[in-house]
Amino acid sequence: MKFNPAVTSSRRKNRKAHFSAHSEARRKLMSANLSKELQARHGVRSMSIRKDDEVMITRGFFKAREGKVIACFRKKFVVHIERITRDKVNGAQVPVGIQPSNLVITKLKLDKDRKAKLEAKSRKEKSEDVTMSNVD
Repeated sequence: MKFNPAVTSSRRKNRKAHFSAHSEARRKLMSANLSKELQARHGVRSMSIRKDDEVMITRGFFKAREGKVIACFRKKFVVHIERITRDKVNGAQVPVGIQPSNLVITKLKLDKDRKAKLEAKSRKEKSEDVTMSNVD
């Protein structure tokens, strides 16, 4: 059911918005859930993925494999992970692109900007929990 009249529910328009999104919007679209330990520690459910995060693959052919993110391609909506490769016909190895929605972040690369983002996001989620508890 549609709750907000300003937001479309058209498949065609949603796909156009997704695939023609600018880079900063794609950063937000390319987010992955945090592991249960990280969720408990930081009070945040998901974060946008970045290079040098350690992740575990939860879906697909490479399920249950872990590794470090070596590249994020916003243009293709994929992430390359170390040791997740495929052999080409000529013998060369190429990294396999994995969608961020199929990953769980197990270790974050924290710098000051990312720490600030985590704190702001945890404050926001805590305030939403308080407002939702008053709904009854």
